[in-house]
Amino acid sequence: MQAVLAIPGCDTLRPYGGPGEALMREVAGVPLLVRVIATAARAGVDSILMIWPEDASPSILESGAAWPLIQGVRLDYAFTAAPFDPRRGSQWTTLMPRLEENFVWLPWNWVTHKRGILSLTRDSFRPVCWREPALLERRALVSEFRLHVSSNNVPPGVAIESEASVRLAERFLVRNSGKPTDGFYSNLNRRLCGPFVRWLAHTSVTPNAITLAGLVVAIVAAVWFAGGTYFNQLAGAVLFFISGLIDEMDGMIARMKFRESAFGTWFEGLVDNITYLAVFAGVTAGLYREHGVWALKYGGALILGSVLSIVVIAMQRKLATRKDRPHEYAGKMNQLMDADSSNLISKVARQIHIFVKKGVLVHYLLLFTVLGGLPVFLWLGAIGSNLTWIGALYFTYRFFGRRKGEPARQEIPKAA
Repeated sequence: MQAVLAIPGCDTLRPYGGPGEALMREVAGVPLLVRVIATAARAGVDSILMIWPEDASPSILESGAAWPLIQGVRLDYAFTAAPFDPRRGSQWTTLMPRLEENFVWLPWNWVTHKRGILSLTRDSFRPVCWREPALLERRALVSEFRLHVSSNNVPPGVAIESEASVRLAERFLVRNSGKPTDGFYSNLNRRLCGPFVRWLAHTSVTPNAITLAGLVVAIVAAVWFAGGTYFNQLAGAVLFFISGLIDEMDGMIARMKFRESAFGTWFEGLVDNITYLAVFAGVTAGLYREHGVWALKYGGALILGSVLSIVVIAMQRKLATRKDRPHEYAGKMNQLMDADSSNLISKVARQIHIFVKKGVLVHYLLLFTVLGGLPVFLWLGAIGSNLTWIGALYFTYRFFGRRKGEPARQEIPKAA
């Protein structure tokens, strides 16, 4: 897919601080020009026709093009003596041989996300407002039919025009830094840790370092849980809740700064598993101090069920996703269960599976602890963890199992 991006002339950019300041101003730790191109690349754009005014220094373009985030995008430069005005058909005429049949018009200062660009629908007429992204047909630019219409399909986003708009854009990115499959609890977690994420985005702290920080906090929480008193348990629950927020932050930073990786997904999953086992062990030890041997029985069942769930889900992830795209696992399993909603087990599992997510678990562990119901939590956890691995085995066979001489039972839908 092709995109067209026109850089304004120096006179237009002077109120923004000049070309260098305007184009390379950091938005959530990434220069604006790089962010616009990288977002388009995430949406499937593989080539960009960059219309660049001759009165702006080429060194700005060179510094932006050197960023690794946009190395996979082919940049085709068109230098112009005068600023490019997309409203004038004559200026498009000279570019016709270099345009694809359909292309994305990218405003130079529009901050959005991948889903916003993917939501664009093809427009057969020239848009009224060129300050917003649009998916255009090439023939509309030279058509004798001069009607200008407004698209009803403007993607969400923020136009960077001042320092205030930079702050608005960063808040927008925080709000939209989750996945489409995230629910109420993840959205709430993002609201709680949003200010810290905006601050961290302007530092050199990496998502993996944030993940490690969450692990440290969770281990300290497990030690507090093991103390056995109500105060210790409450301190442990609060610390575990904080570790859950930190766990949310690493993914938010990775998506906002385009730092997602297969290793990061694997590492986050490994740390989450260690966190579960450490905290469950701490809860078991603390309740054993208070209530005796019965806590060891249920705690042992909880930890055993958790280990088996980790093993079975890891096997299921390998079957459901490619090695370089493990982050698609949750979305693909949701799609499979939705497509299989006529099956009662799939229908029920689709509704309750969110409770095994760390971002949800931290809320309920804190609630049970505050209410003095930690023994009830241990009992429910022992049952739930074992139902989880049994259910995961069932769905592994149902969705990916083969019989001799038969193809796989169900195709995995493409990720949205």
